[in-house]
Amino acid sequence: MSALDRQLAEDRIMRDAALRLVKADLELVRNDLSARSAGGRVADRLGDAALDTVDDAVDYATQHKGLLAGAVATLALFLFRGPLLDALSALSDENE
Repeated sequence: MSALDRQLAEDRIMRDAALRLVKADLELVRNDLSARSAGGRVADRLGDAALDTVDDAVDYATQHKGLLAGAVATLALFLFRGPLLDALSALSDENE
């Protein structure tokens, strides 16, 4: 057997092994697809993305506590500006 024939035989063995791997992978994908619907897969992906976003938000909040506290305080002052201004006005009227 010549070197070329030996190389050809080895290449065929490698090709056949690769083909078996591809067929096995394809069978795994088919079985996985038949087990779960496309809608279920989309829901799982969206759920995972939402959990990742929540994790990122929690990490950000823990790293920037002062900024978050300032934002909450500003929001509280804005939401309760009417009652706060009324209270300040009442205090001002008592002093006069």
